[in-house]
Amino acid sequence: MSERFVPKRPVICAHKEMPAAVTEAEAMSAYLKEKGVDAPYGLIYDESLRKRVRGGEFDVLVIAGGDGSVLRAGHLCAPSGVPILGVNLGRLGFLIQVDRKEWREYFDKLFNGEAWIENRMMLHAEHIRAGESLGEWRALNEAVVGRGANLRPVRLTASVDGSLLTSYLADGLIASTPTGSTAYALAAGGPILPPKLRNILLMPIAPHLSVDRAVVLAEGSTVSVTPKSENAVLSVDGQAPINLMKDDRIDVRAADINAQFVRFGDPGYFYHNLTIHMNENSLGMPR
Repeated sequence: MSERFVPKRPVICAHKEMPAAVTEAEAMSAYLKEKGVDAPYGLIYDESLRKRVRGGEFDVLVIAGGDGSVLRAGHLCAPSGVPILGVNLGRLGFLIQVDRKEWREYFDKLFNGEAWIENRMMLHAEHIRAGESLGEWRALNEAVVGRGANLRPVRLTASVDGSLLTSYLADGLIASTPTGSTAYALAAGGPILPPKLRNILLMPIAPHLSVDRAVVLAEGSTVSVTPKSENAVLSVDGQAPINLMKDDRIDVRAADINAQFVRFGDPGYFYHNLTIHMNENSLGMPR
């Protein structure tokens, strides 16, 4: 566990498409103001607010929403080293420790010095064609090379640190962080990695007569994924897909920055959240 964390310059955000989140963000700001803490609130995609975050004006960002909202907050905050505190407005999210009904209690704990910072690995993905870089992205969950809207599987090769690992005929290949192991990779049948790890997980999607097992790479390794057919696309953290050409290369490695999250209590919270999710699924309850 890292040193205790007490913020002095919070900001509260919500997604404009979640009216309940906007209402809750306003209530959070008002609650902190009553406690003598100035905490402006706004929308996560408001460019003026984003500039203030990137400029280092705040030392914690509270995001009201679900895992998707936390993911967006991670992309914004990680480059500036701003920790994120998620408040869940629906089901308990894998990335979120604080429930909608509990935020007042946890806000009190936060400003009483009862919080700590968890660092989570991010990915750096680069699109290369004929030796030229066409784009670079950071991902908190995963980079996926897949078939896109085309129903035919794609042929892919994967190399690790310059050496061929294997070839795939599949709907796609996921290169995931430990955080992403509970997202798309989990839905594809992959293992769950604890968030402290800094390993890349490779998980094929619906492989056809090819390797169907997940591979966990050694810490510090780079994986290069090369489509060998024309119908492949790249998607990073679920963003709009980018069309790839045959023999393009996608290099994925650990990013040089981390996403930081505000946590409370025992670092074993991850396993507690995990147990809740698995129990809900085994009972057939809505998630």
